[in-house]
Amino acid sequence: MLFFFLQPFARDVQLFNLLNYITFRAAGALVTALLIAFVVGPAIVRRLRAMAVHQVVREGTPDTHAGKGTTPTMGGLIILAATVVPVALWGRFDTRGGEYLLVATLVMLWMGGIGFLDDYLKMRQKRLGLKNEGLVERYKLAGQITAGVVLGLYLWLSPLSTLPGASTTLPFFKYMLIVPASAALAWLYVPFVTFILTGASNSVNLTDGLDGLATGLTAIAAATFALFAYVMGRIDTSAYLQIFYLRGAGELTIFCAAIFGACVGFLWWNTFPAQVFMGDTGSLGLGGALGAVAILLKSEFLLLIIGGVFVAETVSVILQRSMFKYRRRRYGLEYAQKHRVFKRAPLHHHFEVDGWPETQVVVRFWILGIFCAILALATLKLR
Repeated sequence: MLFFFLQPFARDVQLFNLLNYITFRAAGALVTALLIAFVVGPAIVRRLRAMAVHQVVREGTPDTHAGKGTTPTMGGLIILAATVVPVALWGRFDTRGGEYLLVATLVMLWMGGIGFLDDYLKMRQKRLGLKNEGLVERYKLAGQITAGVVLGLYLWLSPLSTLPGASTTLPFFKYMLIVPASAALAWLYVPFVTFILTGASNSVNLTDGLDGLATGLTAIAAATFALFAYVMGRIDTSAYLQIFYLRGAGELTIFCAAIFGACVGFLWWNTFPAQVFMGDTGSLGLGGALGAVAILLKSEFLLLIIGGVFVAETVSVILQRSMFKYRRRRYGLEYAQKHRVFKRAPLHHHFEVDGWPETQVVVRFWILGIFCAILALATLKLR
């Protein structure tokens, strides 16, 4: 928007020429996101407290989390506002890059909307004295799958780049493009995209169990994807690094920078001891955003590296549940309860029960997230 209004005056005011540079607009989006989080944060937190929108403590969490039941949730509204507004201000929507921005933003809002409905229903059910189940799980999953199917069909039938719509790339390989064996199997790309998008949103949701954990990890992942979007959107840099050039994809740098700024700004309120939680509004929205960026950059497998901690958290839950069900069926309930894979799941609760303070778990997981980011960046040269 700013580019559209100010660029015509660039001949008279040289300063406006900076709007031609993605790096400048990304920095502008980051700072704007931070300021919005700082400005609207207090008002939203006060409103949530007044409405008694409290966090629902998940079943199976450590006893130390009992006091978190009075902390307001739905703080993801801060993140959504601090992401969408900077993207609208600093993004260019008059080029192919605008399609990248629009798709990523719509996915984030759709997933965030599902999370908002879930949080709202939990609040309403609590007021009515009902069990706080929120949005029925199958309806939540149906909404996520719908987003994945629509995104997969759109990218398959209307590719945003010169690469085939039904394709993806592999890290550590030069110009390695994975496409279906035949055109008749191209439809498999749709369930693939659906799986990635649904998995990414749920992974961040599962990780959001400690103060600042998911927020910090998402900020690290968003910063990493911002670098990938920038180099993939430049024909010279992509050629030098021997990766596919995606015309217009550089605009996703704006989107990722805005997410980074929004998450860092939200940490002001979400760091231990948290004054507000993001809730499903934030976790599903952020997970959907990361999944959408990975899909748009044809880097779905790279998401496994960048989001390595998210993957570990999800795998811990899958292992815990599947092994418990198997042992209960095979050996009985008492045996299954005594012989668990982890002391608690997701993984961060395992270390809490093992004696790690909450802040120690969070910071160490952030360090692992940084390590995953460095490993992902290494794929740019190790090819």
